[in-house]
Amino acid sequence: MEARELVDRLLNGERRAVARLLTAVEDGSADRLREVVQLLHPHTGRAQLVGLTGSPGVGKSTLTSALVSHWRREDRRVAVLAVDPSSPFSGGALLGDRIRMQDHVLDDGVFVRSMASRGHLGGLSWATPQALLVLDAAGYDLVVVETVGVGQAEVEIASTADTTVVALAPGMGDGIQAAKAGILEIADVFCVNKADREGAERTVRELREMQRLGHGDWLAPIAATVAVRDEGIAELADAIDRHYRWLADDGRLAQRRLERARLQVREIALEAVRARFATLGDGDLVDELARSVARRETDPYRAADRLLASLEA
Repeated sequence: MEARELVDRLLNGERRAVARLLTAVEDGSADRLREVVQLLHPHTGRAQLVGLTGSPGVGKSTLTSALVSHWRREDRRVAVLAVDPSSPFSGGALLGDRIRMQDHVLDDGVFVRSMASRGHLGGLSWATPQALLVLDAAGYDLVVVETVGVGQAEVEIASTADTTVVALAPGMGDGIQAAKAGILEIADVFCVNKADREGAERTVRELREMQRLGHGDWLAPIAATVAVRDEGIAELADAIDRHYRWLADDGRLAQRRLERARLQVREIALEAVRARFATLGDGDLVDELARSVARRETDPYRAADRLLASLEA
């Protein structure tokens, strides 16, 4: 099916078109991806983007499912993009998040999609920004990006979402360990899940102590939740909305989205350069430059400059 027809169907509310366009941006050719993004982009910019990250085992999928239920009770349409680890056999997503969200399978106001990270660092897939465009254009009020829990590289989510929720759990390592992992700085909202376990109060206390050492203009609220029992979910959802309103009222939402656009333009340009280098293969110029470097006739930086100049010729 042509990209324009799929986009028209998506804008008319056809759910199957959403799924097909997500497949197109994840698996399609560069030319098809470019066409889809060009058609979708004018219809985006309205969805509230929420990132949910944290170490494996803190209950991110259960938290996401509970948040979706809360927002649906408020009659808000929600899409979830769950970035799963890739299967080593098929290269596809392992689908663990979708298994945990079966409560929403018959709800037309909820759309859940798993996307394989395919080895991409940072907890996200290369196709994630384009997939967010699809879900935004489809008219969802909130789009939740739940990421692979990969520790320090997880900071990539902060450049994708309007509000980033960092989930922790007692017994998964104390707050100091979380600080070492490099994820505290990106949190707009903290969530201490499994708060019925021993050590939950200590985790909250340590987070507050670290916040006293310094923070930006926004002091990230800390919500204690027991997602499996729907406890604290309303408070967590309220904290997410309060941060979003603060961004909008203070003019920071527009600035954050400008930074996101700047990053996306750079990434697309870099990917285009990588693709052009890939077409060079081990050609005559590459071989010549490699021999010059190996013989110490030139250094790798000068060789790279010559290679770049050849692309501009």
